[in-house]
Amino acid sequence: MYIAVVCVSGSAVVFRNDIYDVLVDKLHVTPEAHALSQSELEQSLQRTYPGYVIRDLKPGRDGDEASEVVLAKGSNEVRRLVNPYTGKDLGPAISTYFRIMRWVSDLHGNLLLGSNGMTWNSIGGGLTALLCLTGLVVWWPGVANWRRNLGMRRGVGWKRMNWDLHSAVGFWSFALVFMWATTGFYFVYPQPFRATIELFTPINPPRLPQPQMQAAPQSSSSTLILPRRRRRPLTLGGKILRDFSSLHYGNFGGWPLKALWVLLGFVPVVLLGSALIMWWNRVLWPAVRRVTSAQRSQTNSWGSWRARRASRPPTA
Repeated sequence: MYIAVVCVSGSAVVFRNDIYDVLVDKLHVTPEAHALSQSELEQSLQRTYPGYVIRDLKPGRDGDEASEVVLAKGSNEVRRLVNPYTGKDLGPAISTYFRIMRWVSDLHGNLLLGSNGMTWNSIGGGLTALLCLTGLVVWWPGVANWRRNLGMRRGVGWKRMNWDLHSAVGFWSFALVFMWATTGFYFVYPQPFRATIELFTPINPPRLPQPQMQAAPQSSSSTLILPRRRRRPLTLGGKILRDFSSLHYGNFGGWPLKALWVLLGFVPVVLLGSALIMWWNRVLWPAVRRVTSAQRSQTNSWGSWRARRASRPPTA
């Protein structure tokens, strides 16, 4: 369930920055010399919403952001964006979308657990990576039969079909889920990854020689020309660490890859559903049958004892 929740919420935040750009662009207005007062805004909005009054007004954080107003008429409320300089209605308020995105982002990153949530989430990522590795061991059917577990067979019962679904989806999504889990663990505990990469290739580029400062020509000797700092190129190790974030969020192939990441984020839901069905068939249902059988046996024993007692002849 943890893996399904984290992956589905991750699908919801793949386009987070793109959505924020759209929302922020919707807030943008052209600043003018003077902003309208609340009464002037109310008069301007009366043309569109006759009879409504401003119950709440939240100015934008900057001078180039629209204001959000809550218009009320009796028990009816309307939340709108307005241009604070002209009073123009800019459409529905978008603060709810910001709150939803923040909540989903907090769920994905911190599990809604506050400051310690990211630590717990990284531990969950490490356990998920371990689950992937042990799942691969459990999945392995042997050299002669491993190809059968790559797909689903026809003409089998629904229990076997569910098993084939879980097996095939688990195999084909192994690398993806393992990558998400490993990179999620890296975000909080990067030291083991840095140490491992350093064994094969350096992460920090070598220091470049510092150019000397020179005096400006035809000027006083106190005037110096500061050298332009050269940006050191990334090493192979640095590129690997940089790509961890790109792989996790799919930020390396444009929106088509992001859309694919969104769809693949629902793969663990399929694994969860098929696993729950197998758990029910193998564990819960046999346990229910044992308890039911024991109760039925106890009831039958009690009934037999009462019948024998009732059939005894009365004593003198």
